[in-house]
Amino acid sequence: MLIIGLITLIILALLAVSLPRWLPARVVALRVRIFNRINGDEGIPVPGDLVGVDRFREVYSHPAAGGRSRGAALSDLFWYWLSPGPEMHQEHLEAGERYDAVAKATRGLLAVPRDEAEELTRRCAARTLADARGLVRLRDLTMPLWAEFAYELVFAEPCPREARDLIVGNANDVVTSLKCTGLRHMERRHRLTRYLLGRLSRVRIPLPAGLSPQEQAFYLQGAFFNTAVVQLSEAMAHLLMVLAQHPGVQERARTGDDRYLDQVISETLRLYPLFGIAHRITTGEIPLDERTTIPAGSVLCFNYPEFHRAGFADPDRFDPGRFDRPVKELNHIPFGIAANRPCPAWRLAPIAMRVAAREILHRYSLHSSAAHTRSLPNRGPCLLTPPHASPPRAALVLMRARDRWEDVWRSLVQLVLGTYMVWDARRQRLCEIHFDHPAENRT
Repeated sequence: MLIIGLITLIILALLAVSLPRWLPARVVALRVRIFNRINGDEGIPVPGDLVGVDRFREVYSHPAAGGRSRGAALSDLFWYWLSPGPEMHQEHLEAGERYDAVAKATRGLLAVPRDEAEELTRRCAARTLADARGLVRLRDLTMPLWAEFAYELVFAEPCPREARDLIVGNANDVVTSLKCTGLRHMERRHRLTRYLLGRLSRVRIPLPAGLSPQEQAFYLQGAFFNTAVVQLSEAMAHLLMVLAQHPGVQERARTGDDRYLDQVISETLRLYPLFGIAHRITTGEIPLDERTTIPAGSVLCFNYPEFHRAGFADPDRFDPGRFDRPVKELNHIPFGIAANRPCPAWRLAPIAMRVAAREILHRYSLHSSAAHTRSLPNRGPCLLTPPHASPPRAALVLMRARDRWEDVWRSLVQLVLGTYMVWDARRQRLCEIHFDHPAENRT
């Protein structure tokens, strides 16, 4: 009996030690199956059997591929995670006068001369990075920077600490729930909405007159203090993780010219695109050939990671040299396609990211042995040391071990919370109800 007990303990110990190797991947696969079952069979994958890589841009750019929320059960998920206010989010508004008015306001707020954008980024970096040191999470490190950046874009004045805390709390809540590593905290969102309601008169350009004050607050919150802050923080976390895990690239980026750093940014956004799937609802038929037509009301699911992999040799390898040739020749659309709801910050974001990266590289050397995936649920663990300093090897070994064990727990949390939130979103049907009762939702 003693021998059997000892063998059992050894087996259990080996099983426990091996958990990081096999459990997270299996939990992710199970989560995907559960999500797919809850979501149903909605959606035509692009690229896929019907639309290949060679026609990805053509179909994405088609005028009939411009519907966004109405008519797709999948939209209920995005509205749930962005609530309150998804009905005023520029990315989720349907085409029409309201969308045009909001898009014009966004362009006006983003229309900052290059030198002003660069100086704004430097100021925000100086204020928010001064005390950073040691082990950090890169998404958390950069989110206050982008909160202040977005605030000054909107209000043309330095961001008060109170406002920064509200913006970061809300943005962190949005991205954490989107990654299913935590539930939503609605009061954080409501506090930011109330704050913005009291600041509408101080926005540096006129907001669309056809919107109520609450709609104007929801618009600012969604476009600038949700999406802009979250996406810039995610993009910088990916960029800094790449630099931390490729010392040669980091050193060349620190000392090289802007062209090389731009190539690093482009390759980062190819390998780790901020969007996984962009879904669009067809507003008319899209003919593919003489016999095949995508009918109106279809849900097209454009797969950015798969498109970014196509046409590249060894696509999982990080290689900034891929961008020695014109980007137009490559399968690379990190900011979408101009003909179909491109990211309005397509010009400003790379400028600001380049300056922020230089400011960080001027202050620190970056080191990381943690996992780097597109979804980045670990928020980018990284060790900051003085420039050119070598990190303690033991610290990197410990970082890797800690990250792998955290991934075990994190994958289980994502399974439970993700399943609940997907189910709850489909139960509440926020998007479907909004479009079923448009008059009630405008009062």
